[in-house]
Amino acid sequence: MDEEALLKQFAAQFAHGPDDADDTDAAAAAQGADSTANQVADDADQSPATFDTQQFLNGLDAIFDRHTAATEAGPYLEQAMVDAENAGDEAGLLTVLNETMGFYRSQGRHKENQWIVQRALELAARMGLTTGTSEAWATTLINCATSMRAAKQYDQAEDLYHQAQSVCRHSLAPTDRRLAALHNNLSMLYSETNRPDKAELELREALRIIEASSVNPDADIDVSSSHTNLALTLLTEHKLEDAHWHAAKALEIYRTGHLEHSAHYASALAGFAQVCFAERRYADAVTGYRHALAVIEECYGKDTDYWRITADNLRQAEEAAAQAGVTVDNAGVAGDAGALPQSGSRLPNSPAQGKTGANAASSPSTVSVSTGSAGAAEAVSACPVSGLKLARAFWTQMGKPMIAAKYPQYAGRIAAGLVGHGSECYGFDDAYSQDHDFGPRFCLWLTDEDYAAIGEQLEVDYEALPRKFSVDAQGRVTFEAHARSDASGAFPSAGAGSTVIPDAANAPTPGTATHDTATAESGAASSDVAEAMTTPIDAPLSPVTPRARGANRRDGVFRIGDFFESITGYRTAPAQTAPHEWLMLQESTLAAATNGEVFADPTGLFSKTRQGFKNMPDDVRLALISKRLGMIAQAGQYNLPRSLKRGDGAAAWLSIHEFVQATASLVFLVNVPMVVGYMPYYKWQFAALRKLSGSMFALLPNVGEQLETVMRLSSTACYGGAGFGEGGKGAAPAIEKINDIVEQIAVDIVRELKREHLTTSGETFLEWQRPYVEDHIASDDPVLKSL
Repeated sequence: MDEEALLKQFAAQFAHGPDDADDTDAAAAAQGADSTANQVADDADQSPATFDTQQFLNGLDAIFDRHTAATEAGPYLEQAMVDAENAGDEAGLLTVLNETMGFYRSQGRHKENQWIVQRALELAARMGLTTGTSEAWATTLINCATSMRAAKQYDQAEDLYHQAQSVCRHSLAPTDRRLAALHNNLSMLYSETNRPDKAELELREALRIIEASSVNPDADIDVSSSHTNLALTLLTEHKLEDAHWHAAKALEIYRTGHLEHSAHYASALAGFAQVCFAERRYADAVTGYRHALAVIEECYGKDTDYWRITADNLRQAEEAAAQAGVTVDNAGVAGDAGALPQSGSRLPNSPAQGKTGANAASSPSTVSVSTGSAGAAEAVSACPVSGLKLARAFWTQMGKPMIAAKYPQYAGRIAAGLVGHGSECYGFDDAYSQDHDFGPRFCLWLTDEDYAAIGEQLEVDYEALPRKFSVDAQGRVTFEAHARSDASGAFPSAGAGSTVIPDAANAPTPGTATHDTATAESGAASSDVAEAMTTPIDAPLSPVTPRARGANRRDGVFRIGDFFESITGYRTAPAQTAPHEWLMLQESTLAAATNGEVFADPTGLFSKTRQGFKNMPDDVRLALISKRLGMIAQAGQYNLPRSLKRGDGAAAWLSIHEFVQATASLVFLVNVPMVVGYMPYYKWQFAALRKLSGSMFALLPNVGEQLETVMRLSSTACYGGAGFGEGGKGAAPAIEKINDIVEQIAVDIVRELKREHLTTSGETFLEWQRPYVEDHIASDDPVLKSL
């Protein structure tokens, strides 16, 4: 279904409430939000300014209705944020932020959306929504996740979507139409992260919900959008006939309902054009893209990702038409019912086209690995895929079918994934980290009751799973079962696709579509590929170290509580009202408890427990920020230059260490752990910092590189004499550079504190910023305040 329409509906539902109340107070109360900021004061003369949420939404609708969003929506939304904040209307402000995320996403303004996502999550936490199951919280999670997905921050997006799923299970009926929006958004994420099978399942479920809830499915825009998205997914799975049927059905719905003037009509036109291109119907493809561009320009303007992507698709379609000698008529509408083949008719195959087609028939090389017992002692050559990808393939192809076959009554209750200790759980594993504790593995998490019933036997069955696998040149992992002679194929290999699947609003380039089709239909060469992939090369598993065995094992079957207790000492996260317990937990410990990926969690219990550890109370976060400010000032701004002046290189070296640790931690805390995760232990601290700094949403993005420069120059500054250091200039230039960087970092931190409204002071000696930050700590618990 179309994400913009349903997310807007979701946000509107938050604003209106279930009874479509007219006043904001009733709306906020209906969602469980704190409405005290909007209550009328006893003294009418002291009444605060008010913010009318319904009037705001009506005004925004009017802007879109007259197709002036490209120039008017941005300023309108920015002013509404100011008005809602000045009125003290938190519920109204959250509605504005949700609408702004959707608009900025449609405009490709991902960098600006960084502040909106951050602000929305922080506001929701301040309103107390994050610990409940309100629709307002579900709305915010979905919008934040979708903004992250649009910016290609897939790990954060998937985590937020799964949080939204958990909330929606408790707050929405199983047939609630808004669930379809969530399924649709998840499908887009799966598409963009090379999981087409999961994307198709999510889309079919979305379509089922929408059709069941629609008054007239044959004239419903949301039904049409779901058909378009499903068509594109099927297209990349090489299911061309089904893709054509769904794309044509989408256009038919617009014609039946006379909805051709809707802004979302462009998605259906572009989707059908994409299918036509794959069918080598270049004239229809060009016509479809041209009409889609006209609609996009009218409704959104040209300065959008939507317009640019569709324009590029049109260019490729026109080039293909010219090469094929096809003349394209500028008139007419793509998808004329008379031009569409009937459902079930056989469509022509699509040979290689586009700029990558020439290489489509080449036979890729493969890397095949067979793993032995857990006690094998020799390392193997590097596996060409990451540990997380290997784990997901192992679960999908071996673990999941085993559970379905042997434990069908528990299949809907077992969570699976890879979380905890190990470089692969952070996504930082490489060839060097595969010499120990590496191989196909995943975790299975059970409730105490289920573990008592099946835990031990399930562990035996997990250990017995075949671990021989092959990896082809595209990075697709294929596991081989020990016995495959039975005709039923009890444990079929699901395989792992390598094709990026688009959504309706961001259709792939035509060249990509035809390349995918050609790869599947490359004639004799495909037989060579298949043969290569079934020729394994035996190699033992890398050795398992003592720290990954016994009670410290990193994979297998666990009670949910036992798993988190083994990492943190807590079976569930400390209470939000227990700051002393949170402060005793190291950030690296919390990072290990909340990293990795969850592949399946039917009940949501594991994800809810994991999320509890990610949801650090904001008072605790502010207290830690204050502590880090103090250490940055003490170690970096005060003791470091003094130690260097007195020539105590050892003291200066240790001061640099404390400064770097505190500054790196502060970067993660400022970016909010719920959004970006926690800083991991020292080995991966800078790997995580580089990854965070490279994110489009990063706050203080330059600090990581500055810290690395400080560390690079530290030996010269601390121990360099005459003729030492870069260029033989001695220690003095390095000392000056380090001191300059320390002060620049302090300036950047103060600027960020001001932007977050955590300070009004411009003082750059950071110790003096601590009282301003601590003024925002709501709790009176003395453990949260500096001495």
